[in-house]
Amino acid sequence: MTVTWARFVDEFADPPVRGVAYTPETPTGDGLVLTHGAGGNCNAPLLVAVAEGFAGAGFTVLRCDLPFRQMRSYGPPRPGDAVRDREGLRNALAAVRKMASGRVFLGGHSYGGRQSTMLCAEEPGLADGLLLFSYPLHPPGKPEQLRTQHLPALKTPAMFVHGTRDPFGSIEEMTEALKLIPARHKLIVVEGVGHDLGFKGKSRRDELAPEVVHAFRNF
Repeated sequence: MTVTWARFVDEFADPPVRGVAYTPETPTGDGLVLTHGAGGNCNAPLLVAVAEGFAGAGFTVLRCDLPFRQMRSYGPPRPGDAVRDREGLRNALAAVRKMASGRVFLGGHSYGGRQSTMLCAEEPGLADGLLLFSYPLHPPGKPEQLRTQHLPALKTPAMFVHGTRDPFGSIEEMTEALKLIPARHKLIVVEGVGHDLGFKGKSRRDELAPEVVHAFRNF
């Protein structure tokens, strides 16, 4: 399927929405917002591959920079950034709803995925589903510091994609944590990869995006 993409900017929103939008030649009507982790931006190779995969399947896709990254080109988010980052995701969802006539889903890698789950726990019904890559269940080496407090309030269907070597949470830890979610959920296990899911530097797992698209559509 032919897909066109272009830079997307909505400066009238507060926080603004900035990223790259994909428009498929034959859209299904569904839309997807994708965002990045704490150390990256919307041009992360994983996000590009996933965006291209979903756009090729007929989704209208927006991969966007979180507000903290719009303010600073490098470095992780600060503790006070999280609320505004979730507001940015809310605005990104609103932008995609103007471009897509059907369901709109929200997804993100690591920090971006965590903020996506927190937003949907706070505002049930805001997104029609969640797609989470490498959910940061706890800081590396600190399994007692679980980031699960909001999961019992998550009423949005959620699919998690997680590597077997991820130091932010083992498959066993993820399986146990996801039992807290009352909504329908699914865990896709990717063998032999860490938090980057095989997209470190110039390396990439070309088979991952098609597999995720297929699993998510069936989910």
